[in-house]
Amino acid sequence: MDYIKLKLSLLLLLVTIVFGTSGYVAFEDMPPFEAFYMTLITISTVGFSEVKPLSDTGRSITIIIIILGISLLTYTLGQVARIFVEGELRIILGRRKLEKQISELKGHYIICGYGRIGSIIVNELKAANIPLVVIDQDPESIAELEASETLYLNMDATSDDALIEAGLERARGLVTAVSSDADNVFIALSAKGMRPDIFILARASDVKNESKLLRAGASRVVCPYQMGAKRMAEILHKPTVVDFLDHTMMNDQLGLKMEEALINENAAITGKTVMSSNLRQQFGVIIVAIKRKCGLMVFNPGPNEIFNAGDVIVVLGKKDELIRMTEVIC
Repeated sequence: MDYIKLKLSLLLLLVTIVFGTSGYVAFEDMPPFEAFYMTLITISTVGFSEVKPLSDTGRSITIIIIILGISLLTYTLGQVARIFVEGELRIILGRRKLEKQISELKGHYIICGYGRIGSIIVNELKAANIPLVVIDQDPESIAELEASETLYLNMDATSDDALIEAGLERARGLVTAVSSDADNVFIALSAKGMRPDIFILARASDVKNESKLLRAGASRVVCPYQMGAKRMAEILHKPTVVDFLDHTMMNDQLGLKMEEALINENAAITGKTVMSSNLRQQFGVIIVAIKRKCGLMVFNPGPNEIFNAGDVIVVLGKKDELIRMTEVIC
């Protein structure tokens, strides 16, 4: 709205200048440049003398220019000042609000890099209502983050200050997904040095750099190109398996999801077997695996496998039922 008012005032000011210049040329026989000069010094009220003595008609034109010109010039300058002041104020207040929201985050993920990989990760976490903050400096990425109302820091992800401001001490984990493997190594080293227990998921553009990222402190390393190539190969020789996974995992119409849940010490199923827990009967879920506290993975657990506190179970089922189940066992 302010910009529309500014454009209108500038247009009216231009019309006034054209009116004055044309009037002096037509009624006072001034050359165009002198007429233009006379109009400008009249609008600006700089106090210079008239270019030449004016007739009554010329003085009437001058009076109109003074009344219109000064009013429009004052209004235009006011609009310009308002836009700049409000714009700067909006940026400052917006920045402070953003910093306050980031400072209140806890148990969140820090996403370093908002490129092709990082943006997908952010969208998936937001869809799951998982708190996060993004660190990136690319202007296009910043514009997208602002448009989507995603918390972000316009800083260098390799700097310690950026990780500290993103709340590394309070974070649940960190994802480093910048395009450079060297930067990913540096970020992992910095994060691990400041907080040794932090979970770090790192992206590797080249599979040969996977070991370097692990040595730098990354908990898990993903090579998107290798994973993409493997999936393409699986589509060629195991299309039915891929179709099944796509339909069960990515087709929202079916309402199926694969979830994991940590079994608490006081959970109703703690100490019970798969059969006696009645998870399948109560919630209609398929127990895919049990990850023991020691890290051992039990796939397709039998009916006599026991659920212990600290175990993580992986189940497949309907979204609503999974939510109910999680409330019971967690």
